[in-house]
Amino acid sequence: MANSPSGDSMTQRVVRVLETFTADRTVQTASEIGRRADLPSSTAHRLVDELVQEGLLDRDDDHRVRLGLRLWELALRGSRALRLRQAALPFMERIQARVRQHTQLAVLEQDSALFLERLSHPDAGANITRIAGRLPLHASSSGLVLLAYADPDLRERVLAGPLPALAPETTTDASSLRRTLAEIRRQGFVVSPGSVEAVSTGVAVPVRDETGEVVAALSVVLPREAPPEVAITELLRAARDIRAALSGRPGIQPTSR
Repeated sequence: MANSPSGDSMTQRVVRVLETFTADRTVQTASEIGRRADLPSSTAHRLVDELVQEGLLDRDDDHRVRLGLRLWELALRGSRALRLRQAALPFMERIQARVRQHTQLAVLEQDSALFLERLSHPDAGANITRIAGRLPLHASSSGLVLLAYADPDLRERVLAGPLPALAPETTTDASSLRRTLAEIRRQGFVVSPGSVEAVSTGVAVPVRDETGEVVAALSVVLPREAPPEVAITELLRAARDIRAALSGRPGIQPTSR
């Protein structure tokens, strides 16, 4: 791709345009996209026009722009994340029927925990996680599990910091974090009270694929005062069943009983 005078490629500029959309910012004008993507106005309008023509962006009657359905369609074709979500969802529903709080599925993506799915009970407690949202690896139960089983080079890079606090009890000391990660690998789960929000406890386990590789973290978010034992049992059971489903083994019954 040809570079701009600033040195960024066409691909990089397109990515910057798409990244201006967030869960809270779903509709924008081309001028707003240009400012947020740090692009000249003419470049932003041209890129938006081309992306609209290709169906990656949609433009409404008021000339506002949103992400297009074709972008969603392309993202799902052959997606490992979609296969994982489809395998996990019945067992997440089983957990949800027992725990009746928040049940989440996250994967490691670009040094953060990316959440593919979340099920929530109407009466569930606080939880800032959103589908397609991210959290730092050191600052959530899902992230801690993913970091514990990550490539050692990635783990050391995260441990080198910075380790910003999302809440007063977020682990920001590398030595303490290293001990927590070793404990996760030893016991196969983590209970993390107050690491994201003071009123909540995250509980998470690794999810392995048919080869035994950890490909996701399965978690629940409980009220701070709730005991974690039932959640741990249900999460470990579901992780085993998801691995079996990914392996294509028959006989798994994702019932709520």
